[in-house]
Amino acid sequence: MTLTPADAEKVLKDNFAPWVLALGLTVEETGDRHAVLRLPWSGELARDGGGLSGQALMAAADTATVVAISAARGAYGPMTTVQQSTSFQRPVAGSDVLIEVRVTKLGKRMAFADITMTPEGAQDPAATASTVYALLG
Repeated sequence: MTLTPADAEKVLKDNFAPWVLALGLTVEETGDRHAVLRLPWSGELARDGGGLSGQALMAAADTATVVAISAARGAYGPMTTVQQSTSFQRPVAGSDVLIEVRVTKLGKRMAFADITMTPEGAQDPAATASTVYALLG
């Protein structure tokens, strides 16, 4: 059984630090091995030049992965990031970003995911990432 978006919103509220919650992430969709979250545009997350900071995108990707893994497992359980690799392809300015996570392997102790971060309305991603998580419980 996968988590509903409302269940996933509760995972966010109950398990993340206030600075992560300040990103304003919302859960758009959950499925058997995926999740889509929205990172709303905010000038507070922009760097010099007006583009969304890479740190905000990386934190959003990391957080969205926890939601996707929780959806794939049917519930939240303790986990930790082992590895994250992010490639930035173009800047984002003045647009929300949709963060789509696909869990590519879900084992008993490890999970792997691919993330695509696309500005709303765009065809091409602004960034992609891959993550590896250790499942602790």
